[in-house]
Amino acid sequence: MGFDKAEFVTSAPSLDVCPKPYYPEICFAGRSNVGKSSLINALVNHKGLARTSNRPGKTQQMNYYQVDDKMYLVDLPGFGYAKVSKKERERWGRDIRDYLLERATLRLVIHLVDIRHKPTDLDEEFFYWLGTNRLPFTVVLTKGDKLSHNKRHQSKARLKRILDEMNIEVPIIISSAEDNTGIGDIKELIYEFAQFDN
Repeated sequence: MGFDKAEFVTSAPSLDVCPKPYYPEICFAGRSNVGKSSLINALVNHKGLARTSNRPGKTQQMNYYQVDDKMYLVDLPGFGYAKVSKKERERWGRDIRDYLLERATLRLVIHLVDIRHKPTDLDEEFFYWLGTNRLPFTVVLTKGDKLSHNKRHQSKARLKRILDEMNIEVPIIISSAEDNTGIGDIKELIYEFAQFDN
C-alpha cells in the first residue's frame, strides 16, 4: 500500500509560503512531544526522515514530507508548550488556524494524544474546534506499547466518552511507532481520505 518513497520538502512558517496546493495533504497535530515525528517515520518506514527530539517545542514550522510523489504529510508545530513565549505561541496558533481553515488540499487532520494521559483541556478544545469547523479528523492514541492491553482499551473508551459528549464521531486508532501497532490502519485511513484507489 504505497508509502515506499518519502522525502523532506520544506519547512513553512506560515500558509503563504507553503508549497503550491497540488498534492492532497494529511496533517499531524497535537501537543509537543506526543510523537508526531516518530509516527511519520513509522508510516514511511524511515527512522531519520522526521526529526525526533526529547525537547518539546522543537518543531516550530509546518514540516512538509512528500510521499510516493502524490501526497504530503505535514507535521504541525506542537501546541501548549509553556517554555515558548506567549507571543510565539499565539503566532503558531494563528498560522495553524489559517492553514487548517484555508488550505484547499488538506484532506485529513490526524490529532495525536499520548495514550498514557487523559486528553488535556487544549486537546479537548481542539477536538471541539475541529468538529465545529467540520474538518475531517481522526484521533490517534500514541505510545500504545507503554500500556497493557486492558489499559490501552480503557484509555480508548475514555477518549470515546469525551468525544461522545461533544457529539463527535471520528475514528480512534491505538498506535505505537515502536512496534508498529495501528500503522496499517492509519495508512488505510490516509489513503481513504486522500482519495487514492490503492
